Amino acid sequence: MKIGYNGLAVPGPTNMPFQIRKAMDVALQDHRAPDFPEFTKPLFEDLKKVFKTETGRVFVYPCSGTGGWEAAITNTLSEGDKVLASVFGQFSLLWVDLCQRFGLEVDAIDVEWGKGVPLDEYREKLAADRNHEIKAVLATHNETATGVTSDIAGIRAILDDLGHPALLFVDGVSSVASIDFRMEEWGVDVIVSGSQKGFMMPTGLAVIGVSQKAIDMGPSAGLKRCFFDFRDMITTNDQGYFPYTPAATLLHGLRASIDMLMEEGLENVFARHHRLAGGVRAAVDAWGLRNCAQGPEWHSDTVTAILVPEGFDANDVIQTAYQKYNLSLGAGLNKVAGKVFRIGHLGWLNEIMVLQSLGGVEMALRDVGIPFEPGAGVGAAVKHFTETSSAMQLAAE
Repeated sequence: MKIGYNGLAVPGPTNMPFQIRKAMDVALQDHRAPDFPEFTKPLFEDLKKVFKTETGRVFVYPCSGTGGWEAAITNTLSEGDKVLASVFGQFSLLWVDLCQRFGLEVDAIDVEWGKGVPLDEYREKLAADRNHEIKAVLATHNETATGVTSDIAGIRAILDDLGHPALLFVDGVSSVASIDFRMEEWGVDVIVSGSQKGFMMPTGLAVIGVSQKAIDMGPSAGLKRCFFDFRDMITTNDQGYFPYTPAATLLHGLRASIDMLMEEGLENVFARHHRLAGGVRAAVDAWGLRNCAQGPEWHSDTVTAILVPEGFDANDVIQTAYQKYNLSLGAGLNKVAGKVFRIGHLGWLNEIMVLQSLGGVEMALRDVGIPFEPGAGVGAAVKHFTETSSAMQLAAE
């Protein structure tokens, strides 16, 4: 029998606040009722604030982020269109796979896992594309499998510098509402996110920001779509409704999520995530282990992938943490399977919750025989947290 709360330190789903749980504990309602738009229209507008866009639109689909990817390409591209992408983790790989299944010609740059979007190679490919055959550029903002964050603003700068008209698509599933993201300023045409990460909700909603430029591609896009057709969403969303039965209960949770994010302030949310991630990174260093992200320029503020020493299996750490200490850690995927375990540090999270996870990791590391000084990681994180101030504390002072 397990006693006490389970520790959830995976990079999604994340811990769900009681406010959101309570918001979803409502009687089911008529989604065609005349007053339903009084709930949905403000929701659509406030989601634009999370993405930091004024001219774009936000669509909410009852699916995971993968459905968001499908919506992005089917509403804008045609079979045989060329897209530029880079693969540096499991999720950037899966996005490329999805594009290939739809018959797109994908120029996928293979990047060493632990690094992110290769800006120099993107520039080289785009500069050589004088006939503008590349119709879209794909970038994973935060690669959840390796704990790597990439420079989206840098990609926009390249496109603008070269005068290249390609659409810019971004996977922000593990970055939106946790790491600074600026749809309007960075000229992002489609940003895909999911409810189970920074929005602090159950899995089940893909929240997608779409530029007018991307919407305008709809009539000429040749890929088949029905459920994901932006045109149907626009027609019904403008009236405050959906073209199908919406997941209204989850929408109430999304409303509460946005309210919480706005109350804290997005800049404070980003600062909190950066500070908490700093504590985890300090712990990793103190354990004498290595971050999978190969340099501070790649460090993610939402998930840290930690390499175990040669001769050890990361799955032993993960299984021990779960079976003995009720702590869920993220597993290594694909190329890093058995080599890394992942600590998610995003969403509804504070210092003591991070310290709980680090303490559980230390016990698991000790049990599997990985050498380190017990308490070193927790102590390093305590030192980091006590020597820095949270954004909320700074605001109060």
